[in-house]
Amino acid sequence: MSRGTRRGLAALVAAAALLAALGTVFTMTRSSAAPAPAAPTTASATVGGAKVECTSKKPGLAPELSRDIAHALHGRQGAAALAVYDRDTGTTCDYQAGTAFDSASVVKVTVLGALLRQADEEHRKLTPKEVELATAMITKSDNEATSALWRQIGEDGINRFLSLAGMRHTVPGADGAWGLTQVTASDELKLMELLTRKNTVLSAHARGFALDLMERVAPDQRWGTPAGVPGGTTTHVKNGWLPREDNGWRVHSVGAFTGGGHDYGMAVLSQGNRTMDYGVDTVEEAAEVIHRDLAEAG
Repeated sequence: MSRGTRRGLAALVAAAALLAALGTVFTMTRSSAAPAPAAPTTASATVGGAKVECTSKKPGLAPELSRDIAHALHGRQGAAALAVYDRDTGTTCDYQAGTAFDSASVVKVTVLGALLRQADEEHRKLTPKEVELATAMITKSDNEATSALWRQIGEDGINRFLSLAGMRHTVPGADGAWGLTQVTASDELKLMELLTRKNTVLSAHARGFALDLMERVAPDQRWGTPAGVPGGTTTHVKNGWLPREDNGWRVHSVGAFTGGGHDYGMAVLSQGNRTMDYGVDTVEEAAEVIHRDLAEAG
């Protein structure tokens, strides 16, 4: 066999070995590839003639949440609505989330958002007086501070923020009656999501300021959506309560929960409560099962 022939055979053997190795690598790469993410599943449960509907990428979570929320709300007097998101598991839940309620004091987070947006558009920081009013409005639920900021921002400023935030079903109260603003659980949840992710409506500094105030609410106002929150979680909350002759007490709570491996929020609204405490119980019974199910799924 000539030297040239031997070289040719050696080249063929080497090429065959290389192809075999590449085939092995290709096979190993394909076999070790990560499985495709699970498709979201949707489940629902009925309570009070309406559906609690949940969707989640976490297997089994949607039916568990919908069932547990329905059980928590079963038999409660009056009307309730809620909306939930959890970014880590790609979960959302809603129950009558498009129903309108008198806002009571949960609208104060919207007032704060509108104030911060105005300041951002004017390329300025909040004045010391604005910081004082905003702090009293959120941490102590001070009504006079809220009225002062509502007048300062004006109807156009409030509506501009609502439009930018996508809160299209929120209707400001007429003639300065901010507590009678019409809100929905869906829009309130949009606000919680806005405060906890990067966006073009509120700067990082504005979001941080708002969340810090909601983290520092007075101890006697830390009821509602924080009920049952897992340990090590940072809680940002704002509550509202208002008695009226028709439909009894309005009792609402909105919250965002971050840190400790958590990133979720909820809005729970209620009316027709015979007492404020009854309304608080309704909100907290729903909140407790939501916290529990999300924590166990994590």
